[in-house]
Amino acid sequence: MSANERATRALKEILQNPGNDACADCGAPDPDWGSCSLGVFICLACSGIHRNLPDVSKVKSLSLSHWEDHEVQFMSENGNELMKIKYEAAVPFYYYKPTYKDCQTLKEQWIRAKYERKEFSEPWKNFTYEEGIKDGLLMKMGRDNGQFLSRRFVLSEREGTLKYFTKYDAKEPKAVIKVDTINATFQPKKIGNPNGLQITYLKDYSTRNIFVYHDNCKEIVDWFNTIRAVQLHYLKVAFPGSTDAELVHKLTRNFLKEGQMEKTGPKHTEGFKKRWFTLDQRRLMYFKDPLDAFAKGEVFLGNKGHGYSASPGLPAGTHCNGAWQHGITIVTPERGFLFTCESEADQQDWLKHFNNVMNAVMSPQEYTMEALFKHKH
Repeated sequence: MSANERATRALKEILQNPGNDACADCGAPDPDWGSCSLGVFICLACSGIHRNLPDVSKVKSLSLSHWEDHEVQFMSENGNELMKIKYEAAVPFYYYKPTYKDCQTLKEQWIRAKYERKEFSEPWKNFTYEEGIKDGLLMKMGRDNGQFLSRRFVLSEREGTLKYFTKYDAKEPKAVIKVDTINATFQPKKIGNPNGLQITYLKDYSTRNIFVYHDNCKEIVDWFNTIRAVQLHYLKVAFPGSTDAELVHKLTRNFLKEGQMEKTGPKHTEGFKKRWFTLDQRRLMYFKDPLDAFAKGEVFLGNKGHGYSASPGLPAGTHCNGAWQHGITIVTPERGFLFTCESEADQQDWLKHFNNVMNAVMSPQEYTMEALFKHKH
């Protein structure tokens, strides 16, 4: 057996150790790369980010690269679990740890924060995300013209608000957003920028979207995690008996699903029109364009035991005017909604998400939201 074959076999055995079966950075299953300078096993996507940190990380393919005996030994003595204890010793609860499904910007900054800046290696370190205020310029998309213009944003923990100003020295903000109504989610494809961030908030019980980016990916991720830090502070005041671990799921969240479907009007006699749909927990919103500031409409998805259901197909006699033949019928206590999808796979995926939401137990806040929804509509 050659030295290379011996090394490959040894690395495969080390992969069986607890924690080494998933990427150390994003959790992707079956990592096939390793950093022989950090002692961690990583996926192909994260290995590309590590390669951009030559002073910190030296990456090799587990099956294609030549491994020296001392490198194999180093991997054996370290590995993902031990290095997690070292490099993730003090990750704050609010800091968003990306998964393999997240965008490149989030993953890159997580990897740089861990290994290059060593942000989380020392307990009791002061984090920039916890300074209580963040003030700076972001590129924001205009509501009517789609152009991105520089705007000043100010996030204040003391006030519990995010404000933005059309001019840097303006006295009055264009908008004052309460942090407890904010959601923020990275949307590089939708916004057309690798650092694109969608900020969603409630305005008069309606959902409002703003789209921003910053040329510096560290800066936009800093904004994102500072929003989460301020939200956690706000929640700890609002729910004094709760632990950080209990509150963290109330911070920003990714949408459950987004994409195009066609829908018809309330009487089900109008033609089906293409709309962009966003499923955000129990709110199904639809927009004429993915980058619209306001939804054209919203559907609240309550619990199945309270008159809500989602099923494949459309009622008999419904006329589909286009090529999209894969129907979905959603029934709420107030009315029925009819949608069509382009493919059966898309229809099944939407149905899976709708049913997961409707099967979940509702929280007290969701009952309040349902009551407001019924009052508004």
